[in-house]
Amino acid sequence: MSDTQQRIDQLIKGHDIVLFMKGTASFPQCGFSGRAIQILKASGVETRGLTTVNVLEDPEIRQGIKDYSQWPTIPQLYVKGEFIGGSDIMMEMYESGELQQLVATL
Repeated sequence: MSDTQQRIDQLIKGHDIVLFMKGTASFPQCGFSGRAIQILKASGVETRGLTTVNVLEDPEIRQGIKDYSQWPTIPQLYVKGEFIGGSDIMMEMYESGELQQLVATL
């Protein structure tokens, strides 16, 4: 496992909720990342309890997370070490109530 993959692995396993995104929770820098933050807030996740990783600050992480998850797009949500998906999957889970149930246990 490369250094970048190890860093990603430690982030994901070291925090309950991790969102790899473009920008920050308070200043998303793409529409999909902004949508992901809004979905998490609507699901009851407080931004101070959320770990975000701004992929725009680190090109190795930006590519590395795509390799790690085998998922080609950003944002990417992880809950309790498990890859959940991007903003479309988050929206589907939110609409079904599944995301709220998942984060309520944390």
